[in-house]
Amino acid sequence: MAPLRLLITGCNRGIGYELVRQLVEQQNPPKQIFATCRDPSPPRNKKLNDLAAKHPNVVVIKLETRDANSISEAAKEVEKHLNGAGLNLLINNAGIMPESTLDSADSDDFMNVYSTNVIGPFLLAKELLPFLKKAAEENQEKPLSCSRSAIINVSTLLGSIEKAPESFSFFPMLSYRCSKAALNMLTQCQSQGFKEDGILCTALHPGWVQTDLGGIHAPLTVEQSVQGILKVLHSLSEKHSGIVISWEGNIIPW
Repeated sequence: MAPLRLLITGCNRGIGYELVRQLVEQQNPPKQIFATCRDPSPPRNKKLNDLAAKHPNVVVIKLETRDANSISEAAKEVEKHLNGAGLNLLINNAGIMPESTLDSADSDDFMNVYSTNVIGPFLLAKELLPFLKKAAEENQEKPLSCSRSAIINVSTLLGSIEKAPESFSFFPMLSYRCSKAALNMLTQCQSQGFKEDGILCTALHPGWVQTDLGGIHAPLTVEQSVQGILKVLHSLSEKHSGIVISWEGNIIPW
């Protein structure tokens, strides 16, 4: 992937942290990586801060995706560091997945999950849109791609309405599933609304991964998932606009 500027949410652990780690180790790393997390203080995020200390292109920024004010402040911080340049890529990775069934779910459960998994990505993309448009203008000679300007919303196979019957009985996760189905629709709407601006919008399923969300029995390591994700990001084009694609590059019906 050519040098670019990108922002990733949820970088304190799991897929978010591993994305930053593998990106900085590339032969041709990004010019700037804005790695966001809820609490960037050293005691809670030693790994991320240590990584940033070794790599000047990593900027750690505080961001609570459930807080509109926090999103606005983070966008201002990004603008300062961009210093007039555009932002090529936004990866909305942060998300939560509490236990939730048809019996146990309530309004608080749904509001909490939607706030993090849907509203947060929507508001962040809205705040960063001027910088994404700037990057698209700076790279007008390039087709729709992550090296021009793109929004990648990390989704899941569990958000697929078509695929739900295959897994619901043993993995209900009601509010999580519904939120990711909504995120897929948001991605499709963004792809329609931002196409003329030169911004690619795609949803990405990272696989069932050994993270705090995925659990220890997941078949994929974080390293394997991120290796696949980076290959997919490099290959995305206009034909992937508005769809859900897996870490292996397969299109997922939703």
